[in-house]
Amino acid sequence: MNSDTIAGNWKQLMGKAKEQWGKLTDDDLTVIEGKRDQLVGRVQERYGIAKDKAEAEVAAWERRM
Repeated sequence: MNSDTIAGNWKQLMGKAKEQWGKLTDDDLTVIEGKRDQLVGRVQERYGIAKDKAEAEVAAWERRM
């Protein structure tokens, strides 16, 4: 799944993102609006991980979706 598809289907994918990253709030997911770079940033911030690790997690999640 590419970033355009994620942005277009964000409302449906919000639940899946929350399952994957439970520390993300509903407000976080609303602000992200399907923007991949913002998702990476929020995952990095909430979990206190390096950007490359957050990038890898989001990329793996995209492949599963």
